[in-house]
Amino acid sequence: MLFVAVAALGALGALYLSRPIPEPTIRVAAAADLQFALDELIEEFQRQHPQITVKVSYGSSGSFFAQLAQRAPFDMFFSADMDYPKRLREQGLALPEFLYAVGRIVLWGSSSVETLGVGAVFEPAVKKIALANPQHAPYGRAAEAALKSLGVYDAVREKFVFGENVAQAAQFVQAGVAQLGIIALSLALAPPLREHGRFWEFPLESYPRLEQGGVILRWARDRASAELLRAFVLSDQGRTILKHYGFFLPGE
Repeated sequence: MLFVAVAALGALGALYLSRPIPEPTIRVAAAADLQFALDELIEEFQRQHPQITVKVSYGSSGSFFAQLAQRAPFDMFFSADMDYPKRLREQGLALPEFLYAVGRIVLWGSSSVETLGVGAVFEPAVKKIALANPQHAPYGRAAEAALKSLGVYDAVREKFVFGENVAQAAQFVQAGVAQLGIIALSLALAPPLREHGRFWEFPLESYPRLEQGGVILRWARDRASAELLRAFVLSDQGRTILKHYGFFLPGE
């Protein structure tokens, strides 16, 4: 009987050792304005760390915050503002937040925006203006603030069509649902959009500074891998990629 038991334990041990060790995986929730910049960051990160898999979901920061407050299965969160990461940390759900970039907004659409600036919103052909829903998207709140600061908000508010996030606002313009969109500079500079529209950048003083922060969630399955990704995003190489997409860097 003892021999049988030892043999069984040996067989179980061999079976356990023969199982493949799961590769480290980082599950990331990211603001939609990062869609192209973060894709490039992750591509380079995985080239340097081929043993780590990174899976990203893009959406509105506010929607992700609501999910993460209920412990949604993500390891990291890259927000379009600093408030949501800070609140997660204050609720004991995340490690200390970090600032990774400062975003900017533009009016995007036809070539007339380059010459008319914000005055393009009054063009007769402009029936709809797309922006991210300000109720849960920091870029939507920045868009409203900029239009109010420039004195045109009340005159054009009836033209608004809201996207779930800033990337969807851009899609509305691409699909012809809206003629202009107020979107992230990082999206306007990305090849898929740069080839199909022109943009005018809103003055920085016309809206609150769009400081963007991230956190590692306390339930991260592989905190060491998440910390490696955070370090890469904040590294000189990561900062160079972010700057290529029009983000200001911390300290600028």
